[in-house]
Amino acid sequence: MIIKSATFVVSNTKVSALPLPELPEYAFIGRSNVGKSSLINMLVNVQGLAKTSQRPGKTQLINHFLINEKWYIVDLPGYGYAKVSKSSREKWEKFIRNYLTKRENLQCVFVLIDSRLEPQKIDLEFCSWLGECQIPFALVYTKADKQSAPKTDQNVAKFNKTLLGWFEEVPPFFVTSAEKNQGREKLLQFVQEVNEDFVKPEIDPQFYAASNKE
Repeated sequence: MIIKSATFVVSNTKVSALPLPELPEYAFIGRSNVGKSSLINMLVNVQGLAKTSQRPGKTQLINHFLINEKWYIVDLPGYGYAKVSKSSREKWEKFIRNYLTKRENLQCVFVLIDSRLEPQKIDLEFCSWLGECQIPFALVYTKADKQSAPKTDQNVAKFNKTLLGWFEEVPPFFVTSAEKNQGREKLLQFVQEVNEDFVKPEIDPQFYAASNKE
Protein backbone atom coordinates (compact mmCIF):
# COMPACT_ATOMS: atom_id res chain seq x y z
CA MET A 1 0.00 0.00 0.00
CA ILE A 2 1.23 3.47 -0.94
CA ILE A 3 0.24 6.26 1.43
CA LYS A 4 -0.77 9.26 -0.66
CA SER A 5 -2.51 11.34 2.00
CA ALA A 6 -2.94 11.37 5.77
CA THR A 7 -4.98 14.10 7.42
CA PHE A 8 -6.24 14.81 10.91
CA VAL A 9 -10.05 14.78 11.06
CA VAL A 10 -11.32 15.14 14.63
CA SER A 11 -10.64 14.56 18.32
CA ASN A 12 -13.50 13.51 20.56
CA THR A 13 -14.63 11.47 23.55
CA LYS A 14 -18.13 10.61 22.32
CA VAL A 15 -18.70 7.78 19.87
CA SER A 16 -21.86 9.52 18.64
CA ALA A 17 -19.82 12.57 17.60
CA LEU A 18 -17.24 10.67 15.54
CA PRO A 19 -17.23 10.56 11.71
CA LEU A 20 -19.99 8.43 10.22
CA PRO A 21 -18.77 4.79 10.18
CA GLU A 22 -18.72 4.54 6.41
CA LEU A 23 -15.05 3.63 6.00
CA PRO A 24 -12.94 0.90 7.64
CA GLU A 25 -10.89 2.01 10.63
CA TYR A 26 -8.09 0.65 12.78
CA ALA A 27 -7.50 1.62 16.39
CA PHE A 28 -4.04 1.85 17.95
CA ILE A 29 -3.75 1.46 21.71
CA GLY A 30 -1.19 0.37 24.29
CA ARG A 31 0.44 1.25 27.57
CA SER A 32 1.51 4.85 27.90
CA ASN A 33 4.96 5.52 26.42
CA VAL A 34 4.86 2.42 24.21
CA GLY A 35 5.70 4.49 21.12
CA LYS A 36 2.22 4.72 19.62
CA SER A 37 2.46 8.18 18.04
CA SER A 38 5.89 7.43 16.58
CA LEU A 39 4.55 4.21 15.06
CA ILE A 40 1.56 5.97 13.48
CA ASN A 41 3.78 8.67 12.02
CA MET A 42 6.10 6.02 10.62
CA LEU A 43 3.22 4.10 9.00
CA VAL A 44 1.84 7.14 7.17
CA ASN A 45 5.29 8.70 6.61
CA VAL A 46 4.16 12.04 8.02
CA GLN A 47 6.22 13.27 10.94
CA GLY A 48 4.12 15.11 13.49
CA LEU A 49 0.72 13.82 12.34
CA ALA A 50 0.20 12.05 15.65
CA LYS A 51 1.66 14.16 18.43
CA THR A 52 4.55 12.59 20.32
CA SER A 53 5.45 13.60 23.84
CA GLN A 54 8.00 12.83 26.52
CA ARG A 55 5.12 12.96 28.98
CA PRO A 56 3.28 9.60 29.09
CA GLY A 57 -0.50 9.79 29.07
CA LYS A 58 -0.66 12.92 26.90
CA THR A 59 -3.24 11.49 24.47
CA GLN A 60 -6.61 11.88 26.17
CA LEU A 61 -8.99 11.82 23.20
CA ILE A 62 -10.11 9.60 20.34
CA ASN A 63 -8.10 10.99 17.41
CA HIS A 64 -9.19 10.19 13.85
CA PHE A 65 -6.83 10.40 10.86
CA LEU A 66 -8.12 9.81 7.32
CA ILE A 67 -5.70 7.82 5.18
CA ASN A 68 -5.82 7.93 1.36
CA GLU A 69 -9.42 9.18 1.69
CA LYS A 70 -10.33 5.50 2.15
CA TRP A 71 -9.72 4.40 5.75
CA TYR A 72 -9.08 5.71 9.25
CA ILE A 73 -6.31 5.35 11.77
CA VAL A 74 -7.63 5.96 15.28
CA ASP A 75 -5.19 7.01 18.00
CA LEU A 76 -6.58 6.02 21.40
CA PRO A 77 -5.35 7.09 24.86
CA GLY A 78 -2.72 4.89 26.44
CA TYR A 79 -3.57 2.82 29.47
CA GLY A 80 -1.77 2.01 32.67
CA TYR A 81 -0.17 5.35 33.52
CA ALA A 82 -0.09 5.61 37.32
CA LYS A 83 0.13 9.42 37.58
CA VAL A 84 -3.28 9.90 35.99
CA SER A 85 -5.96 10.51 38.61
CA LYS A 86 -8.40 7.70 39.34
CA SER A 87 -11.40 9.75 38.19
CA SER A 88 -9.69 10.70 34.92
CA ARG A 89 -8.61 7.13 34.32
CA GLU A 90 -12.14 5.82 34.89
CA LYS A 91 -13.56 8.45 32.53
CA TRP A 92 -11.05 7.55 29.82
CA GLU A 93 -11.65 3.85 30.28
CA LYS A 94 -15.40 4.37 29.88
CA PHE A 95 -15.18 6.17 26.56
CA ILE A 96 -12.51 3.77 25.29
CA ARG A 97 -14.78 0.83 26.09
CA ASN A 98 -17.71 2.59 24.43
CA TYR A 99 -15.67 3.20 21.31
CA LEU A 100 -14.27 -0.33 21.08
CA THR A 101 -17.62 -2.05 21.66
CA LYS A 102 -19.93 0.29 19.72
CA ARG A 103 -17.97 1.42 16.68
CA GLU A 104 -19.52 -0.47 13.75
CA ASN A 105 -16.72 0.04 11.24
CA LEU A 106 -13.83 -0.89 13.54
CA GLN A 107 -11.95 -3.62 11.70
CA CYS A 108 -9.06 -4.32 14.05
CA VAL A 109 -7.47 -3.06 17.25
CA PHE A 110 -3.69 -2.92 17.08
CA VAL A 111 -2.47 -3.53 20.63
CA LEU A 112 1.03 -2.13 21.00
CA ILE A 113 3.47 -4.06 23.18
CA ASP A 114 6.94 -2.87 24.18
CA SER A 115 9.20 -5.59 22.80
CA ARG A 116 11.86 -4.84 25.43
CA LEU A 117 9.71 -6.04 28.31
CA GLU A 118 8.65 -9.36 29.76
CA PRO A 119 4.88 -10.02 29.43
CA GLN A 120 3.00 -7.34 31.38
CA LYS A 121 -0.20 -8.21 33.24
CA ILE A 122 -2.05 -5.10 32.07
CA ASP A 123 -1.39 -5.93 28.40
CA LEU A 124 -2.48 -9.53 28.84
CA GLU A 125 -5.66 -8.50 30.64
CA PHE A 126 -6.54 -5.98 27.93
CA CYS A 127 -6.07 -8.62 25.22
CA SER A 128 -8.23 -11.00 27.24
CA TRP A 129 -10.98 -8.35 27.47
CA LEU A 130 -10.88 -7.82 23.71
CA GLY A 131 -11.26 -11.54 23.26
CA GLU A 132 -14.20 -11.73 25.64
CA CYS A 133 -15.89 -8.92 23.72
CA GLN A 134 -15.07 -10.63 20.40
CA ILE A 135 -13.24 -7.56 19.14
CA PRO A 136 -10.66 -8.44 16.44
CA PHE A 137 -7.13 -7.46 17.41
CA ALA A 138 -3.52 -7.87 16.38
CA LEU A 139 -0.31 -7.37 18.33
CA VAL A 140 2.29 -4.78 17.35
CA TYR A 141 5.61 -5.16 19.14
CA THR A 142 7.36 -1.78 19.23
CA LYS A 143 10.93 -0.49 19.70
CA ALA A 144 12.59 -3.58 18.24
CA ASP A 145 15.66 -1.50 17.38
CA LYS A 146 16.37 -0.81 21.07
CA GLN A 147 17.81 -4.27 21.72
CA SER A 148 19.20 -7.32 19.94
CA ALA A 149 16.99 -9.29 17.59
CA PRO A 150 17.33 -12.49 19.68
CA LYS A 151 16.12 -10.63 22.79
CA THR A 152 13.15 -9.22 20.89
CA ASP A 153 12.29 -12.67 19.55
CA GLN A 154 12.52 -14.09 23.07
CA ASN A 155 10.11 -11.52 24.54
CA VAL A 156 7.69 -11.88 21.63
CA ALA A 157 7.66 -15.65 22.06
CA LYS A 158 7.02 -15.30 25.80
CA PHE A 159 4.08 -12.96 25.32
CA ASN A 160 2.55 -15.07 22.56
CA LYS A 161 2.93 -18.22 24.63
CA THR A 162 1.27 -16.57 27.62
CA LEU A 163 -1.65 -15.48 25.43
CA LEU A 164 -2.32 -19.11 24.62
CA GLY A 165 -3.60 -19.42 28.17
CA TRP A 166 -6.62 -17.39 27.03
CA PHE A 167 -6.81 -18.06 23.30
CA GLU A 168 -6.75 -21.11 21.06
CA GLU A 169 -4.27 -19.42 18.77
CA VAL A 170 -2.05 -16.36 18.75
CA PRO A 171 -3.56 -13.37 16.90
CA PRO A 172 -1.65 -11.78 14.01
CA PHE A 173 1.46 -10.01 15.24
CA PHE A 174 4.06 -7.62 13.86
CA VAL A 175 7.52 -6.66 15.09
CA THR A 176 8.22 -2.99 14.44
CA SER A 177 10.65 -0.13 14.85
CA ALA A 178 9.50 3.42 14.17
CA GLU A 179 13.10 4.58 13.74
CA LYS A 180 14.04 1.84 11.27
CA ASN A 181 10.68 1.58 9.44
CA GLN A 182 10.65 -2.08 10.44
CA GLY A 183 7.30 -3.80 10.00
CA ARG A 184 5.74 -0.97 7.99
CA GLU A 185 5.09 -2.88 4.78
CA LYS A 186 3.65 -5.90 6.58
CA LEU A 187 1.29 -3.78 8.68
CA LEU A 188 0.03 -1.81 5.69
CA GLN A 189 -0.38 -5.01 3.68
CA PHE A 190 -2.50 -6.43 6.52
CA VAL A 191 -4.69 -3.31 6.47
CA GLN A 192 -5.06 -3.47 2.71
CA GLU A 193 -6.18 -7.09 2.81
CA VAL A 194 -8.76 -6.38 5.51
CA ASN A 195 -10.00 -3.32 3.63
CA GLU A 196 -10.73 -5.44 0.58
CA ASP A 197 -13.34 -7.38 2.56
CA PHE A 198 -14.91 -4.33 4.24
CA VAL A 199 -18.69 -4.13 4.09
CA LYS A 200 -20.23 -0.79 4.95
CA PRO A 201 -22.37 -1.27 8.08
CA GLU A 202 -25.93 -0.13 8.47
CA ILE A 203 -25.89 3.23 10.21
CA ASP A 204 -28.38 4.50 12.77
CA PRO A 205 -28.63 8.21 11.89
CA GLN A 206 -30.20 8.98 15.26
CA PHE A 207 -27.18 7.66 17.12
CA TYR A 208 -24.85 9.95 15.21
CA ALA A 209 -27.13 12.96 15.40
CA ALA A 210 -25.40 16.00 16.88
CA SER A 211 -27.96 16.28 19.66
CA ASN A 212 -27.70 12.65 20.67
CA LYS A 213 -26.49 11.99 24.20
CA GLU A 214 -24.77 8.74 25.15
